[in-house]
Amino acid sequence: MEETLGSQTVSTKLERIANIAKQVPARLTALAHHIDIEWLREAHRRTRKGGGRGIDDQSAEQYEQDLEENLKSLLERAKSGSYHAPPVRRVYIPKGDGQQRPLGIPTYEDKVLQRAVAMMLGAVYEQEFLECSYGFRPGRSAHQALGALRDTVMAMKGAWIVEVDIEKFFDTIDHEHLRNVLHQRIGDGVILRLIGKWLHAGVMEDGKWKLSDSGTPQGGVISPILANIFLHEVVDTWFEREARPRLKGRATLVRFADDIAIAFEQEQDAQRVMGVLPKRFGKFGLTLHPEKTRQIRFQPPPDVRKDDDEGDGDGTGTFDLLGFTHYWAKSKKGYWVVQVKTAKGRLSRTLKRLSDWCRRNRHMTVALQWKKLTAKVKGHFEYFRVIGNAKALFVVRVTVYRIWRQWLNRRSQRARVTWAKMRLLHERYPLPRIPELRSLRA
Repeated sequence: MEETLGSQTVSTKLERIANIAKQVPARLTALAHHIDIEWLREAHRRTRKGGGRGIDDQSAEQYEQDLEENLKSLLERAKSGSYHAPPVRRVYIPKGDGQQRPLGIPTYEDKVLQRAVAMMLGAVYEQEFLECSYGFRPGRSAHQALGALRDTVMAMKGAWIVEVDIEKFFDTIDHEHLRNVLHQRIGDGVILRLIGKWLHAGVMEDGKWKLSDSGTPQGGVISPILANIFLHEVVDTWFEREARPRLKGRATLVRFADDIAIAFEQEQDAQRVMGVLPKRFGKFGLTLHPEKTRQIRFQPPPDVRKDDDEGDGDGTGTFDLLGFTHYWAKSKKGYWVVQVKTAKGRLSRTLKRLSDWCRRNRHMTVALQWKKLTAKVKGHFEYFRVIGNAKALFVVRVTVYRIWRQWLNRRSQRARVTWAKMRLLHERYPLPRIPELRSLRA
């Protein structure tokens, strides 16, 4: 009951902060006083409890054993300036191209405090953010971003697409530029001091501390909102207020975190923006990938063959966004429409990750393997269950079935899992069926 009341109180505070931010266009200097025990308790409730442990090796369950005292201590240290942001523990996870991607794991207490500040920043900047951004915002999703882009292209009956790829965005955000952007709206010393400590907390790898002189906290709860604030200034407001008014035709920008695509009605507009994008991002210390940042013609194919039901991309281009490949296909009524399917790279990475998981966990009981594998497949299906993507979902289901059998066979040389045995096992432990497909909606 106490947690529920606390959540209601925090919700009221968040609404009050949002109203102040909406009414006051100047820097906000009195924010941190809103953060109290109830606020931290709500931040703790919103913080993910699972996952890896930070450098203190403390779990959420251990932190909860003396939660009130821990939160009181955390609040006092945060407000007095004595809080020391611990470095994140660096681990590596495999990428689809065979390389490894660094991942940072903060301590649980640090996650709670970062969540508290992220809640504050979200209340302020939700009044600033534009319609074109969809990532890590309440009530917004990747599917909405995809739907908005699809609707735009359909309304234009084809478009010139500019794909924007920022090289190692989260690792290369310039701290000075980020602070300058924050200072335009945030003037509270406590909030700014905490963010500064997180930016310079560094990482712990193989027992050695390494300084962070650029980028946002790896794996940090605060990173998504800081990225949104930064790119709101770098690209969103610039495009809407400076670039688009100078264009001759219609143009729409869609951004989900650092995944960006812009649709143009006219080729010359796409070329103009394409030409100035490197300078705009460079002004803030960011670099665009020279090969992955590209301009493509995305138009319906000519009706040369009436029996075609899916465009092959020749002469029209295809492009990827948020794990989906966008392509032209014939509707049931014979019209060309934009459809999406799982991108080849994403599909191969998904199957590789599932195979690696089965390999590492093949000694678990079959029942436990099935439970965890089912959750992973359901998660994939939930995201990719869109109209036009049934074939890719079928490939995942069939391939996972084969992968599971392959690694079950590696458990023992004596107890081989034949296809007949696998069919019987699958009757008892069935993999998820392909769910009903849904349309993308902005």
